[in-house]
Amino acid sequence: MNTTFPMVSIDVVLERRSAKEVLHAILHSILFHRLFGTVKPQTFEVLDVTMPGVADSEMEQLVNDKVDIFWKGIESGSNKRGQILVTFSEKKPKKSWFQVYVGEEEVTWEQWIVNAELRQPKSDKDRQEFTTTLSATLTKALQVMLTHTSSEKGRTAVPLITNATGISPFPVRITVKIDGVEIG
Repeated sequence: MNTTFPMVSIDVVLERRSAKEVLHAILHSILFHRLFGTVKPQTFEVLDVTMPGVADSEMEQLVNDKVDIFWKGIESGSNKRGQILVTFSEKKPKKSWFQVYVGEEEVTWEQWIVNAELRQPKSDKDRQEFTTTLSATLTKALQVMLTHTSSEKGRTAVPLITNATGISPFPVRITVKIDGVEIG
C-alpha cells in the first residue's frame, strides 16, 4: 500500500471483561491528541492507567457506537481479531483534467490503526498476568500517542487549520474491520 500519510499502529490483546473499556479509552486518547478545536478534557481510569479523553457528546456517541460494532463483530465471528481505524483527513478542492473545480474531496493526512485481539485467560493466575500485561500495553499505547503527536513527523502531518469552528476542523472517520472486512 503506497501511502503518503503517517500510519500509527497500536496492538492490544484484550480480555472479555475489560475489552470495551480499554477500546473506549484508547479511541478517546487518540481523539484527545488529534482534535484541534476547543476540547473539554476528561480522564478514564483503566487498569490503573489514566488515559485522556474528550468530553463531547458527539464524539462519545461515535466512540460508543464503533466499540459496540467491534464487540458484536468479534462476538459473532469465529475470528477474535479485528481493527479499529481512526482516519483524519482534510477537505481539498477537487479538480478535473482541465483544472475545472468539481467539488471537494477528503484527503487523509493521518491514520491510527488499533489492532485488537480477544483472548480468554484460563485461570485466575492467567487473568492476573493478563491484566498486568494489558496495563503495560495501555501505558505503551499512550507513550506511542505522545511520541508520535509531539514528533516532527506527527506535527508536520497536520494540515493548515483554516476552519476553527467545532471540536475538529478536520473530518474524523472511525471504521471497524473484522477479518479485513469493514463492518457497521
